[in-house]
Amino acid sequence: MMVNTSGRFAGQKALLLTPQLKENDTHCVIFHYYIGGRDSSHPGHLNVYIKENNSPMGMPVWNVSGPATRSWAQVELAVSTYWPNFYQIVFEAVTSGQRGLLAIKDVVVQGHQCMNTPHFLTIKGVEVNAGQTASFHCTVNGRKRDNFRLWLQGIGGREAPMKATKPWNNRRFIGTFDVENTTKGDSGRYRCIVHSDKGVGVSNYGELTIKQPMHGPRRLEMVDIQSKQVTVRWEPLGYNVTRCHSYNLTVQYRSRVAGKEETREEVCYDTQSHDPQHTIHNLTPFTNLSVKLVLRNPEGVKESTELEVQTDEDVPGAVPLESIQGSAYEEKIILKWREPAQTYGIITQYEISYKAVSSFDPELDLSNQSGKVVKLGNETAHMFTGLYPGSTYSFTLRASTAKGYGPPVITQFTTKISAPSMPAYDQETSLNQTDSTVTVLLKPAQSRGAPVSAYQVVVEEERPRRARGTAEILRCYPVPIHFQNATLLNSQYYFTAQFPAAGIHSPQPFTVGDNKTYNGYWNAPLLPQKSYSIYYQAVSTANGETKIDCVRVATKGAATHKPDAVEPEKQTDHTVKIAGVIAGILLFVIIFLGVILLMKKRKLAKKRKETLNSTRQEMTVMVNSMDKSYTEQGTNCDEALSFMDTHNHTLNTRSECSHTHSLRKREPVDVPYQTGQLHPAIRVADLLQHITQMKCAEGYGFKEEYESFFEGQSAPWDSAKKDENRMKNRYGNIIAYDHSRVRLQALEGEQSSDYINANYVDVSTHTSPMQETVFDFWRMVWQENTAAIVMVTNLVEVGRVKCCKYWPDDTEIYRDIKVTLIETELLSEYVIRTFAVEKRGAHEIREIRQFHFTGWPDHGVPYHATGLLGFIRRVKSKTLTNAGPMVVHCSAGAGRTGCFIVIDIMLDMAEREGVVDIYNCVRELRSRRVNMVQTEEQYVFIHDAILEACLCGDTTIPASQLRSVYYDMNRLDPQTNSSPIKEEFRTLNMVTPTLRVEDCSIALLPRNHEKNRCMDVLPPDRCLPFLITIDGESSNYINAALMDSYKQPSAFIVTQHPLPNTVKDFWRLVLDYHCTSIVMLNDVDPAQLCPQYWPENGVHRHGPIQVEFVSADLEEDIISRIFRIYNAARPQDGYRMVQQFQFLGWPMYRDTPMSKRSFLKLIRQVDKWQEEYDGGEGRTVVHCLNGGGRSGTFCAISIVCEMLQHQRSVDVFHAVKTLRNNKPNMVDLLDQYKFCYEVALEYLNSG
Repeated sequence: MMVNTSGRFAGQKALLLTPQLKENDTHCVIFHYYIGGRDSSHPGHLNVYIKENNSPMGMPVWNVSGPATRSWAQVELAVSTYWPNFYQIVFEAVTSGQRGLLAIKDVVVQGHQCMNTPHFLTIKGVEVNAGQTASFHCTVNGRKRDNFRLWLQGIGGREAPMKATKPWNNRRFIGTFDVENTTKGDSGRYRCIVHSDKGVGVSNYGELTIKQPMHGPRRLEMVDIQSKQVTVRWEPLGYNVTRCHSYNLTVQYRSRVAGKEETREEVCYDTQSHDPQHTIHNLTPFTNLSVKLVLRNPEGVKESTELEVQTDEDVPGAVPLESIQGSAYEEKIILKWREPAQTYGIITQYEISYKAVSSFDPELDLSNQSGKVVKLGNETAHMFTGLYPGSTYSFTLRASTAKGYGPPVITQFTTKISAPSMPAYDQETSLNQTDSTVTVLLKPAQSRGAPVSAYQVVVEEERPRRARGTAEILRCYPVPIHFQNATLLNSQYYFTAQFPAAGIHSPQPFTVGDNKTYNGYWNAPLLPQKSYSIYYQAVSTANGETKIDCVRVATKGAATHKPDAVEPEKQTDHTVKIAGVIAGILLFVIIFLGVILLMKKRKLAKKRKETLNSTRQEMTVMVNSMDKSYTEQGTNCDEALSFMDTHNHTLNTRSECSHTHSLRKREPVDVPYQTGQLHPAIRVADLLQHITQMKCAEGYGFKEEYESFFEGQSAPWDSAKKDENRMKNRYGNIIAYDHSRVRLQALEGEQSSDYINANYVDVSTHTSPMQETVFDFWRMVWQENTAAIVMVTNLVEVGRVKCCKYWPDDTEIYRDIKVTLIETELLSEYVIRTFAVEKRGAHEIREIRQFHFTGWPDHGVPYHATGLLGFIRRVKSKTLTNAGPMVVHCSAGAGRTGCFIVIDIMLDMAEREGVVDIYNCVRELRSRRVNMVQTEEQYVFIHDAILEACLCGDTTIPASQLRSVYYDMNRLDPQTNSSPIKEEFRTLNMVTPTLRVEDCSIALLPRNHEKNRCMDVLPPDRCLPFLITIDGESSNYINAALMDSYKQPSAFIVTQHPLPNTVKDFWRLVLDYHCTSIVMLNDVDPAQLCPQYWPENGVHRHGPIQVEFVSADLEEDIISRIFRIYNAARPQDGYRMVQQFQFLGWPMYRDTPMSKRSFLKLIRQVDKWQEEYDGGEGRTVVHCLNGGGRSGTFCAISIVCEMLQHQRSVDVFHAVKTLRNNKPNMVDLLDQYKFCYEVALEYLNSG
């Protein structure tokens, strides 16, 4: 086509139409154009249209105008209209009124895509509501270039610029175009255009559909409101909505139930009537409701205005049974409760009915013990008075609103028993009296809440400080002391007789001092020269309680008559006799001492007996029925009590319970020494009494015993003193005696190669290896067929090398012995390493375990024996019974080594014979190796450790037996109303150490008082994490304690919820101690000074420490929040990511969490985060309100789960005892203790 514009007026047009084209793929059309004329003339312009199917031409996709080019130019048309669409290209020339030429030629359809102009993929239509933004996405073939210009072109003329582009892959990108604020007039077809330097690309058309409803429902109103349903009515819908369109109408309503917003929608079917309405059912009473109608048709959605309404009241739900708490006393019960979770209105009052249902005392008449009480709606507590002791009362509680009473809830509580009421004795005079006897009248007592279980007669020596006035309250005697023990314990009183309740049903005489035995108590004759008071007491026992009342029934004065005068001759004879007796006694003492010295001298020359079998059974003798006085009496010698003897009848029960956990039986072995006459063995039943007595007068008994041991060399050690062996001794004064030393097989050509600083002492004891003796050490291990090495020292202590590292990290060859490390098990207080050992020429590989106890402090002894006892049990359980002697070493092979061996032997002895003989055991060990048990402190520690083992026993339960054992532990004894788990918890309470004032000296400093939430929940100094980050003049104290996990020392930091003035210190703690997790087990409550200490967004600044909120997530009962914390004063330290886990499943009114599964999930989430973020090296901060029971429960369960994972056994007692050694209030309730077992079962069930 050529158009001569000369003589043409402006605006005239000429068209060139191509045939209709159709192709499965895109087309590339090439054409040439020409604009000719004089210089700077504008003869007109050229337009190119792409007309799709039979639609209007729309807008041009390409045009050109301007001055004459005087040459032909080429243009590419990349047309992307896909089959079944077809298109037609229209070329248009438009004159301008100036002279020149406009021409088009060589229009060619290529057989391939355009080389320089991009094509499009098919674009899709878009459907939106009026007023919304319509987004078109155009996919362009080819990489994006700077010279590309894209836009969206509507067939009606509306255009939209490109909003954004993003690459799809390395050969395509996507352009996004927005048509904003759409109206009905924007409906139509749109396509994408791209211009390049060489041409233009055109896409197919995509349809834009704009939907718009006619109008929504009007005049919405409520016509009926009830407690569980409301009815809504509206104006009938218009004809143009109901007849012209398909539509649906729904009612949408929102309500807030139990703090959670719910939205629901229901279809309305009544739309054609003159008064359309809809009733919403199953609503919650007394709830705010938002209601609206929603109309939908093909053109869009329309909503009505929203109505706010409140449903009517209804009768309330039940008072939560778990919220009812009863504090029982002898004649009153204080009942507390919470309002129902579903109040369904305003609570106006509570009604409580009560009735006595049973009593421990069958003589009580309970018929008049009932009644009813009404409390106002704002009262949730009541004190019931005038009740009978030892009686069980049933309480029925229900709440009421204006609509009436809700369902009742029933619970029971039992009052405490009272002491029996003793009969009146008008005068404290006896029926008859001699120098050594007093006859009194015993009358029956009146029971009060529980039957009298026993009557006891107590004799007390009168002393001035015990004199009582008539108005003084009489103190009774709860702890029985036999006459035989009264002198030993320096006790003023003793029990002289006990009778069963049936034995005294009427008044009867009884003679004190008749030299008979009554129910195990010796009624010893009274001493004439002493004054006595005779007390008569009655005992009642029920429901685990014991109450005593007593009365003084007689007194006896000292005899006042003088002995007859002695004649002078008889007096002389009497004096001679006395002198003779004294001389005889002195002669006997001298002879006896001489015999003792002679025996000791001979014994030093004897050869040591062969080494004993090192396998022993673990200690399982438990004392099941101990009194709280174990911890309260301490070392009060005046009141020292023979509890072990008193409760001796409980030993068998505890032992049997303990044996259910035992998996191994061992044959008894001979005791390696003879019990001495001056220091006889001590019954396990008397051990507590013995230790209490020994600690009197600042431990004088222990000091005297320890100083009686021979110190230093007591046998020849010539081999050790040889010049060639001196370098084999770490210390010059702790070397091997000749008679008991381990003799190595001599090496050919090496003089004195049979020497190593080790002795046979039931096991093989050894000084710690040095570099020069590592080979000798492994020679000894191989020669003696040792399967277990016990190491009770660290490599370096207080900057001094205590032991050479004699084992490899992988494989090491020590001359002809190859040692390979197979496995390392790291635990909080010890490490177990397993080695494969081979010897050149021997055709076997031996597996040898090293048990390395790391919890012994650099000075002194462990603060508590719990960890060492657990270590000893683990050594026993892992050691083969048919192997050679165990090798035990510390640094010198004397002090700590001696402690380990003595405890090990004594636990076996207590198990096998029911006695312990610590003194003679130490003495015998010292005869075999110098200075075994090096300090008095170690000697006392041995006693305390054995006592703790006897009291606690072995409470480990294999995972496979946990379910059956726990079932048996919860089985109630109908006679005592107790169970094994109650007794186990009672024992735990008894052996829990009590913190002294000096233990918490830092927490008690005046400047730190305001940092403690409770002055009775304080951390001991030894467990304090001192703050490091400097913050002005703030102290470095925080109420927190470091706690071990099963595998990691100081893995937990247990603390209180931060006070408003300690939030800054809390974040200093988290940063200073590299904490990666925070576990929160209480609620934010400003009323209890429990603020929200974290930011919900943005950054909180606490001095130099900045805490930045990162993210939050809610999953079931756990809110997890992630924070980034850093010290702005030390930017080089970087930041630390910390995740806080707030557990919602433990309401403040509950003693334990609501769900075992949820709590276990919390444990696992914390473990997963710890492992993923910091490789398990970071610490976990655990806090509740005061850092006590709840925090302890979390730590204990975490330890138990680790036990199950790594050891396939459970020891809840040991886990809690370990925590309580540092903080006595950890896991402070029986229900929390049980919960630890139950979560362990849940862990096993979950696989």
